[in-house]
Amino acid sequence: MDIELSPADKAFREDVRAFLRDHLPDAVKAGAAATPSVFVEPEIGQAWNAVLDAKGWLGYQWPVEHGGTGWTPLQRYLFEKECAAAGAPNLTVLGLKLLAPVLWTFGSEAQKARYLPRILSGEDYWCQGFSEPAAGSDLASLKTRAVRDGDDYVVNGSKIWTTHAHHANGMFTLVRTNPEVKKQAGISFLLIDLASPGVSVRPILTTAGDHEVNQVFLEDVRVPVENLVGGEGEGWTIAKFLLENERGGSCHAPKLGYDLAQIEVAAKSESDGRGGALADSIDWRRRLAKARLGVEALEMIELKIISEIAKGRKPGPQTSLTKLLASNLRQEIDLLAVDLFGIAGLQLETARPLYGDNAPEPVHSRAAQVAAARYLNSRAWTIFGGTNEVQSTIIAKSVLGL
Repeated sequence: MDIELSPADKAFREDVRAFLRDHLPDAVKAGAAATPSVFVEPEIGQAWNAVLDAKGWLGYQWPVEHGGTGWTPLQRYLFEKECAAAGAPNLTVLGLKLLAPVLWTFGSEAQKARYLPRILSGEDYWCQGFSEPAAGSDLASLKTRAVRDGDDYVVNGSKIWTTHAHHANGMFTLVRTNPEVKKQAGISFLLIDLASPGVSVRPILTTAGDHEVNQVFLEDVRVPVENLVGGEGEGWTIAKFLLENERGGSCHAPKLGYDLAQIEVAAKSESDGRGGALADSIDWRRRLAKARLGVEALEMIELKIISEIAKGRKPGPQTSLTKLLASNLRQEIDLLAVDLFGIAGLQLETARPLYGDNAPEPVHSRAAQVAAARYLNSRAWTIFGGTNEVQSTIIAKSVLGL
């Protein structure tokens, strides 16, 4: 694997850096830094999306024919790394990186023409309706039922842990269209307008105080048959494709590295409790070094996957390895942030948002105010997108051949 940058790639990186210096709004950057959850609020995320869309860079992972940039896998990585290093917010992944690839791979021409431009413009804001109260890691056990009735499906059931359903106007979801066959074979992929009669959204507040997830109830919701993506019974195949993109569609190491660097800088001015700076503590430096080595190892794996993609190969089960490592590192780094600020890092402000003119005043600093909430929020990393146990099983079977 050759990770040396060509002159063209170095020039591309400088172009991205210059753009970020000139066009990343301070308010957006501050909002991202003061957001505890992995999903930034739409007022922050959509504002940054609009800046990138105006530049033509929002669909940087998309095919050119659908509004993409035509960048190489390495250029996409460089873009993500520079965005992370500049403190830019995460993009709204659900529409851009999960649904969009499903549409251009499995969707009809009419679905592509309708939905893809609206994802880029921000007209449509999507949420993902996969998990159910009795179907989480065992997703194939889902019970939400869709019964064909003329030109509609009538959908009944509920979805849970539905991120940003309270902001979304659409939900891509898995439904059971045939209960008589093997459970994976009876699942279909459906697009649901959340303004439809019979849809209700109930908030779920996390232990961090965030309203990030919800339970969505579907009672006799009529969904046009034209909103079926692929054919009936193809939902499981589409879901596996989507989850592979969710676990490996972006590189985690740049953002983890940025957050770790912020902690390293802050430690220079935080007390070790013995009259010195925490940055000079041997135990602290050992913890930082361990985390830094983990991030660098993850980056090497991600670059290896990028190298494979550049050769036309699919990322495959290695994405489960990056998801597993990134989840554990995310929690390790967020614990470092809590420990960095000592008692001040234990404050748990439940008011939201923690940015803007109406944000509550921090006891110590804004970073300390966010630390505990972010740590609690990141406990979900080892659950969402497939639990650590699921990822370990995939790695054991598909990578190690056990």
